[in-house]
Amino acid sequence: MSICPKNKSSKARRDSRRANWKMSNPTLVKCSKCGALMVPHQVCKACGSYNKKQIVEVDE
Repeated sequence: MSICPKNKSSKARRDSRRANWKMSNPTLVKCSKCGALMVPHQVCKACGSYNKKQIVEVDE
């Protein structure tokens, strides 16, 4: 006994199953310290702060 499909799946059925694999835009929020757009729950790349605290020194 092997794991094989009973009948051949058509191209339309295969492609309609794969139609929902889309990339979505990343969620961006404003940094609470400098106002730059950043990914939420991560250190801001512009100012190096997280949750209004300085975490990383950023060279400008």
